[in-house]
Amino acid sequence: MKTKLSLMTMTMIAAALLALTTLSYGQVGTDTKKAADDTGKATDTAAKKTAHATKKAAVKTADATKTAAKDTGKATETGAKDTGKGVAKGTKAVGHGVKKGAEKTADVAK
Repeated sequence: MKTKLSLMTMTMIAAALLALTTLSYGQVGTDTKKAADDTGKATDTAAKKTAHATKKAAVKTADATKTAAKDTGKATETGAKDTGKGVAKGTKAVGHGVKKGAEKTADVAK
């Protein structure tokens, strides 16, 4: 049994297939756009969180640097004072020794 399809029937089938294909591509486009939007939102959120964390780290680093600078300054000041005291004691001891040496030399010269 042979079935003959008329030109009209073939045209309708072709139109239906074309419409179905168009709808399929339209749905793919919508899905792709939604996925791109979702990715964009996730990227934006991640960038904001990264920026916030970077800012917090910078603030903490600045605070730590200030504290270290203050501590270094205090240690340097204390070291300078201690050095000054040591030099003064050393000078006094040397002066005392020189005085005693001079007195002995004077005694010997008599």
